[in-house]
Amino acid sequence: MPLPQPAPPSIDQLEQLLARQLYVADRGLAVSAYLALRLRRPLFLEGEAGVGKTEIAKALAAALGTELIRLQCYEGIDVAQALYEWNYPRQLLEIRLLEASHTLDRTRATKELFSEAFLIKRPLLRALEQTGTGAPVLLIDEIDRADDEFEGFLLELLSDFQVTIPELGTIRAVEPPIVVLTSNRTREIHDALKRRCLYHWIPYPDFAKEYRIITTRLPGAPDRLVRQVTAFVQELRQADLHKLAGVSETLDWVAALVALDQDRLDEDVVDHTLGILLKDHDDIEAMRGARVAELVSRARAVDVPPVHSKP
Repeated sequence: MPLPQPAPPSIDQLEQLLARQLYVADRGLAVSAYLALRLRRPLFLEGEAGVGKTEIAKALAAALGTELIRLQCYEGIDVAQALYEWNYPRQLLEIRLLEASHTLDRTRATKELFSEAFLIKRPLLRALEQTGTGAPVLLIDEIDRADDEFEGFLLELLSDFQVTIPELGTIRAVEPPIVVLTSNRTREIHDALKRRCLYHWIPYPDFAKEYRIITTRLPGAPDRLVRQVTAFVQELRQADLHKLAGVSETLDWVAALVALDQDRLDEDVVDHTLGILLKDHDDIEAMRGARVAELVSRARAVDVPPVHSKP
């Protein structure tokens, strides 16, 4: 089966393409993404919030020069909200106009009212119908928020990449989309869906990778500040907290510290900006004062040389 166009011919080149989109992918993730393209299999990504699951789908679409179509899952999402629904207000208005003009032919009206002109296409249908610009990247984000029934529907859709609309017939994807599913693991996803996919777990990054991410995304940040922040966050994730800081929070915190003209960690500033890193009141209160001072002291003492990203 041919690769989507344009597609990187090697894992190394895919890593480079993602790096140009400011996405730092470790080798394991790059291999999984490459195989998902090569084998035309959905890529299922699990990990804690803020580790880069959604971002890689965005970076992949940009790297391949194709459209990103995003379906954000949530509790109660159903097929109509994800696939398609009829524009009932517009259909009613059209019926009233036909009645007012005394040209209402019921058979003809029914055919016209249930045509594509009155169809609201949601992300899944748009991904199936996409033509002319190559296969889009279909991001099905936070699938763990949806219910079992919707998960079963996705299993069927990802098997055949086709859907039947009773009034219009069967719609098949000319070129199956590049599918990326993400989960924060708030509940277990059924094995049947996972078996359709290539699976990869994205962990919190180690010091070297987080340093590379910050310097890639925020190249103007002072190096000493970046090293101290990275050391601080790495230790913070070892604390017994309700919700650990993800990479996105680290980036937000560095940007905030730079905006405050900081070139090193300061206890008072850290104490005042903890709400950027931690999103739980109890976590913030637990870390204030002596615990922050201890972490800042250790972060300042860590003499870690700059870590350069791979060429």
